[in-house]
Amino acid sequence: MISLAIVIPCYNESKRFQPERYALFLTRHYSVYLFFVNDGSLDSTSSRLKTLESDFPKQIQIISHHKNKGKAEAVRTGINEAIKNKEIKRFAFLDADLSTSLEECYEIAAKIDRSKAFVFGSRIKKIDNNIQRKKYRFIIGRIIATFISNMLKLPIYDSQCGCKVFRKDWVCFAFIDPFLSTWLFDVEIFYRLINQFGREKFQSQIEEVPLKAWIDNNDSKVSIFYGIKVWFDLIKIYKHYR
Repeated sequence: MISLAIVIPCYNESKRFQPERYALFLTRHYSVYLFFVNDGSLDSTSSRLKTLESDFPKQIQIISHHKNKGKAEAVRTGINEAIKNKEIKRFAFLDADLSTSLEECYEIAAKIDRSKAFVFGSRIKKIDNNIQRKKYRFIIGRIIATFISNMLKLPIYDSQCGCKVFRKDWVCFAFIDPFLSTWLFDVEIFYRLINQFGREKFQSQIEEVPLKAWIDNNDSKVSIFYGIKVWFDLIKIYKHYR
């Protein structure tokens, strides 16, 4: 059993929240802790989280933002709360809709060891996995991912997949400061770790893992208009971290 903290940002998740999946996972993994960050939700997300917390008080912690601050800050808040627990050695974040399952996140976390400090999922569609993405999202995603790969000068297939796991001695450097972008903070994570540890060490201690399954959710929190703003964010990130 590995000790693992999974941070889950939540904003108006009541309709797609699946407490039974969380409950089943937690009953099987006693050394996993879930840190839900309720990011200013206006629906019944808070009450649904509290109900689940009452069933697993030792494994669930809820952190609340009074106002919506965006996914980047929600994840950062959760990670910085989780690292206060001295027993936890691995730290991850996942989307609340569980498009990547808790079970697969746990399997990816098991790859973290002395030689691997940062492991992340990748939505590479293969004949032996189940990757379901809307066609237009796949096309737009590939364009952006290719641009990011060139920007980082790293052969990364999927920098934006919402399943990333960090070793304890690396995670603080990735989340110490607020991010420039609400949705492209993953790119900033790569830049921060490269700048902290150097490109050679960074590349030797990371791994990109093709997911077994990833199911696209129709209720994406990313506005279609962000497809325009994303390029301005990328330029801002590039200028800041280069």
